Amino acid sequence: MRKIGKQEIEDIAVGAALLGTGGGGDPYIGKLMALQAIEEFGPVTVLEPHEVPDDALVVPSSMMGAPTVMLEKIPSGEEATEAFLKLEEHLGEKVYATFPIEAGGLNSMLPFATAAKLGLPVVDADGMGRAFPELQMVTFYLDGISATPAVIADEKGNTALLSTIDNVWTERIARAATIQMGGSVMNAMYSMRGKNLKESGIPNILRLEEEIGKAIRLAKENNVNAIQEVLKVVGGFELFQGKVTDIDRKTETGFARGVATFEGMNEYKDETLQLRFQNEHLLAQTDSRLLCVTPDLIAVLDAETGNPITTEGIRYGSRCVVIGIPCHPKWRTEKGIATVGPKYFGYDVDYIPVEELVNKGGAK
Repeated sequence: MRKIGKQEIEDIAVGAALLGTGGGGDPYIGKLMALQAIEEFGPVTVLEPHEVPDDALVVPSSMMGAPTVMLEKIPSGEEATEAFLKLEEHLGEKVYATFPIEAGGLNSMLPFATAAKLGLPVVDADGMGRAFPELQMVTFYLDGISATPAVIADEKGNTALLSTIDNVWTERIARAATIQMGGSVMNAMYSMRGKNLKESGIPNILRLEEEIGKAIRLAKENNVNAIQEVLKVVGGFELFQGKVTDIDRKTETGFARGVATFEGMNEYKDETLQLRFQNEHLLAQTDSRLLCVTPDLIAVLDAETGNPITTEGIRYGSRCVVIGIPCHPKWRTEKGIATVGPKYFGYDVDYIPVEELVNKGGAK
C-alpha cells in the first residue's frame, strides 16, 4: 500500500503514454483530470493485488472511443463517476477498488480521478500490459470473465446499461453507442472479484509506468540518452530511427486508423518504415523487414527528448525513434494470438516475437 501524489502522477502519465503504444486516450488530458481530482480530494492509495480481499468487488475505470476525438471533446470529469454509481446501483453492492483496464494514456490516469472522487483505492494491475483498441482484448476475456453488466456514460449525462451474450457483442454494441454519443465515452465494465483480478490481471503495471516516466525525467535532468534508459527499464529494442514524411490518419467506425511513413535516419537512412495503427500501433515494417507486430508493443518516441508520441500526435517532419517491447506471456498463447494477433486486424503476416525478429535481423 502506498500513496500516489502529483509527482507520481506526472511520471505514470509519461510511462502510460509509452506502454499505451500510441493509444489509450490523450495522456495530457488524463493527467490533468487525475491531478485536479487529487488536488481536490487528496492523494490516492494504491494497493498491490495481494492486498485486495478475494471476495471484494473491483471494477476498472476506462474510456472507449477514438483518441482523435479527445482533442476536441474533453471529458467533463463526471462520466466515469456516473458510470460507477449506475453499476453499483444495478449490482446492489459497493465497489471496493478500481484499477486501469489497460496501460494507456488516459486509461491509466482515469482510475486515479475516479478513485479520488469516490474515495476508493486503486489496484496496481491492468488487463493488457499495454493498450488495445477493442473491449474484448483483455486478459480477463482470455479467462472467461464477462464484460457485462456494463455501463457507458457520455459528457451530456446519457448512460446505457448493457447485458450481452459475450464480450465481442459488448464491443459491437458499445462501439455503436459510442459513435452516437459523440465518439468517446467513459465506462464501468468487467466487474469481478479480487480473486479474479489476482488470477487474470497483469500486476505492477502502474509501478512500471512510474519507472518509465522517472527514467525519462531523470535522463533529461542528467543529460543522458532517455531512449536508452527506457529500453533498459522495459527490456525493449530499438527498431528504427526516422523522420515522419507522411501521415494518413482518419477517424472511422469509432477508431483512429491510419499509416505513418518514416524516412530512415543514421544507420537506417536507406530504408522507409511504415507504421500501421488502429488507435494503437500494430505493425511496423520496411519494404524488406518485419520489425514488430501486435501483440508485442510498438512505441514511437521523440528522438531528442524520449517522450512518447501518440497516434494522434504524430506530425509531419517529426524525428522519432521506434522501439519494440515483448508483450506479456498471456498474449502469446493460442487464444491470445487469435484475439489480438496480426491476422485478427487483417494483416497478412504471422506473429513472430520481437526478440526473434531482432535475432534474425528483422530489427537492428
